[in-house]
Amino acid sequence: MPEDDHTRQLGGRGENGRNELNTRQLWTGGAATALVSALIALVGVVILRGVLRIPVLGPSRYGTLGDVSTVRLCLFAALAALLATALLHLLLVSTPRPVTFFGWIVALATVAVAVRPFTTTASLETQLASCALNALIGLAIGTLTAGVAASATRSRR
Repeated sequence: MPEDDHTRQLGGRGENGRNELNTRQLWTGGAATALVSALIALVGVVILRGVLRIPVLGPSRYGTLGDVSTVRLCLFAALAALLATALLHLLLVSTPRPVTFFGWIVALATVAVAVRPFTTTASLETQLASCALNALIGLAIGTLTAGVAASATRSRR
């Protein structure tokens, strides 16, 4: 694959000791991950509030979609996916074993965000539901972004 504006050589384990990163593919995949993450947040709120009647993100009087907190959660999920893409891009161009470091960082950040509902005075049911939703969003961001990186990074032949 010839090097162009969207391909960058990385130190690595290709036949000649180099790998190539297709930055366009990495960032379009990151944008797709952001969309998926926002949709997971939205669908999660609809299922938790509308189907299971668990008042996540505020009292039930706000209906199935909740209030502005739902929009904030969706935007936060999308932003987190874009930040994860930026972090992975930085790690890919500067760090040995970048996907390993990325996995640890995303896992620890996901745990921190997932347990945060337990620091509130919400009911245990709401805390558990919020924890599960946050963990699912983090899992999606971590796996999808790592998968995108694997597709965007190829050994140079």
